[in-house]
Amino acid sequence: MTFIRNSILTINDTEQFEHIALELFGYQRKNCSVYKAYCDLILKNKQPIRISEIPFLPIQFFKSHEIKTKTFIPEVVYSSSGTTQSQPSKHFVKQKDWYLKVCEKAFEAQYGSLKGFRILALLPSYLEREGSSLIDMVEYFISVSDENAGGFYLNHEAKLIHELNKPYHGKTILIGVTFGLLDFAEKCKIDLSHAIIMETGGMKGRRKEMIREEVHSQLSSSFSINKIHSEYGMTELLSQAYSKGNGIFETPPWMKILVRQTTDPLSYCQPGKTGGINIIDLANIDSCAFIQTQDLGTVYKNGTFEILGRFDESDVRGCNLMIQ
Repeated sequence: MTFIRNSILTINDTEQFEHIALELFGYQRKNCSVYKAYCDLILKNKQPIRISEIPFLPIQFFKSHEIKTKTFIPEVVYSSSGTTQSQPSKHFVKQKDWYLKVCEKAFEAQYGSLKGFRILALLPSYLEREGSSLIDMVEYFISVSDENAGGFYLNHEAKLIHELNKPYHGKTILIGVTFGLLDFAEKCKIDLSHAIIMETGGMKGRRKEMIREEVHSQLSSSFSINKIHSEYGMTELLSQAYSKGNGIFETPPWMKILVRQTTDPLSYCQPGKTGGINIIDLANIDSCAFIQTQDLGTVYKNGTFEILGRFDESDVRGCNLMIQ
């Protein structure tokens, strides 16, 4: 897998993406026992020749099975948040450094070098538990950017306000779980027109669910800012997509979104139509790169996508956007 690992973060065209995706599929079908059993049931002896023919593993398998290629001792095991009643997903990550490198490259594909940023984090529910991939990502971002200027803020609104009001030579990002940003906005109306406000989604049962437009409108009004940015990620992925406003997300070059029909999970929708979100994350070398999520959304002709809700009775998830 050295060839694939060295090539993933330098993908620059569709043909290269498809070639590596098919190579990785062959490797994971052979070496991930859970995924092999699932593929064999669907494909029998058929060998996909295009990515639309690849089976996507339902994301629920990350709750009930260890999704790993071959046998290894993971450096870290990430677990999902959600409600206390739900079974968490677990992602067995072989190399933590690989995850952090992927996160860095995904962010920089959208925003440029981390070294030009001051990163302030308002992630109370994640700090209060173990196994959060988001906390590791943000902690790493702070260390790479300007460690002396950034940090985590848990129940320290006054300290956060003080930091936000301090002059800074670079760019400032305030990244927060949705309910945390809303709580902060209600307590502290402050002009943050100089900063990027980025929400990661998730109410964690702390507040009633709200549609994205309502959340973004409240945050924009409280912080005197035109657009709210968003991060789309989940425990089962190593990569993230980002939105610079209006809930339209862009993936890094090694990640691709497909939309399946809600009545036939093996068929796909045309661009602009709503269906179930399938994700190819080629960074998931050591687990499964082909995941069928419970999110509903739309992919547009230029490859950007929008999350519009979730399938009925699907688990509440911490890193996804609100139900629409």
